[in-house]
Amino acid sequence: MTTQVAPNDPHPREPGVITPDALGSSAFRADHGARYAYVAGSMYKAVASEDMVVRMGRAGLLSYFGTGGLRTGQIVAAIERFARELGDRPYGLNLLASHENPAKEDEQVRLFLRHGVRRVEAASFIRPTPALVHYRLSGLHRARDGSVRAPHRVLAKISRPEVAQWFLEPAPRALVDALLAEGRVTEEEAALAERVPLADDVCAEADSGGHTDQRQLVVLLPDTVRQRDRVARDFPAAAGVRVGAAGGLGVPEAVAAAFVLGADFVLTGSINQCTAECGTSERVKEMLQTAEAHDMAVVPAGDMLETGARAQVLRRGLFYPARANRLYELYQRHGGLEELDERTARQLQRRYFRRSFDEVWDETRAYYEKANPAALDLAERDPKHKMLLVFKAYFVQSIRLAMSGSAEHQVDYQINCGPALGALNAHLRGTAWEHWRDRHVDELGEMLMRGAARVLSDRLGALASATRNRSSW
Repeated sequence: MTTQVAPNDPHPREPGVITPDALGSSAFRADHGARYAYVAGSMYKAVASEDMVVRMGRAGLLSYFGTGGLRTGQIVAAIERFARELGDRPYGLNLLASHENPAKEDEQVRLFLRHGVRRVEAASFIRPTPALVHYRLSGLHRARDGSVRAPHRVLAKISRPEVAQWFLEPAPRALVDALLAEGRVTEEEAALAERVPLADDVCAEADSGGHTDQRQLVVLLPDTVRQRDRVARDFPAAAGVRVGAAGGLGVPEAVAAAFVLGADFVLTGSINQCTAECGTSERVKEMLQTAEAHDMAVVPAGDMLETGARAQVLRRGLFYPARANRLYELYQRHGGLEELDERTARQLQRRYFRRSFDEVWDETRAYYEKANPAALDLAERDPKHKMLLVFKAYFVQSIRLAMSGSAEHQVDYQINCGPALGALNAHLRGTAWEHWRDRHVDELGEMLMRGAARVLSDRLGALASATRNRSSW
């Protein structure tokens, strides 16, 4: 299928006009085999779907499959499809940090290595883990020219400077030595580890859909670029780490601004939910395509409820944001389910969970018996932790309801997105891309990159003209 170009984004042809393939880092494009320095990021439970990754790869654009929350068989099936349909075209898979269950992370890395996955998007990492370092170091070797080659590429999403630091430097020596002792890396890989940074690409994720630290891109991105340059003074290999931008990128002007701020690449996320290829339900897409920039709310992140981490979600027409905040408040105030007053307990069971706490706990216990026995053991000894796991079940349920498109339970949908989607909807209103069925993930990337090139060409042309006029006075 021929890629469409939005009516107000013509192919630039005039000499000196900026083109989309000139934006960002040429090394990024070359290393990933991508036409543009543009990425469609992963989204949980294959919301960033197989179809999305395949469509992007066929268009010569990089994207990452959303592996979080999937069973091993689903991930293997996706990897096999990508190998079959994309071959060497650009694509990768998400590697989600598993803070409460490191074994799950280890299992996923072993799966990736076994099936030859060459790119991962590392998300939610606070510091390096053995599994992540294992992935990065596996296959490290010297090239004929003496340089060190890393066959496994890591794109790390960060929102804090102290986290970025870990990815700009070599893997911590203690982790490397432990992996060597366990036989998970070779002596050559361990020796070469100090010569490569932990990541090839670091993406500064500003205020965005889903998990967010609500940082402003105009502050976070330049700070991360400067941090990369500072690290490179003592560790020259860090100079090769590309710094990208994410969060708030829904219109060409925002993408253009990211490149002006120093981005080597841009990454979009929740705007891609409102496309034909996205893995969520049609009902969610209908809701998203009418969203405005002010229709979002910041709520507790269900998977990290105990830490107070925050996530940005759709608010319009939903009870989910208010209910998510209520559960967090109750968790903070009470030491267990038994401490809830009768009216509150009845309301939660009837309206939030639509079943009894005992039924929720039976299902939760069955899951943790297999997935994380240590967490189950703690819950059976600590009433507050048991309450935490029961409350987390509401957040899991809200994702399932949204993905299934349950009409009866629509008010409890958890839909992760940010204001960028509202801006995109306004930008596409009245065009052939107004309805989600007519939006395709590769065409959004094409429109944003061509539009950004046009914006920069126009702005720089206007500045040059103004400068010439002043010099002639």
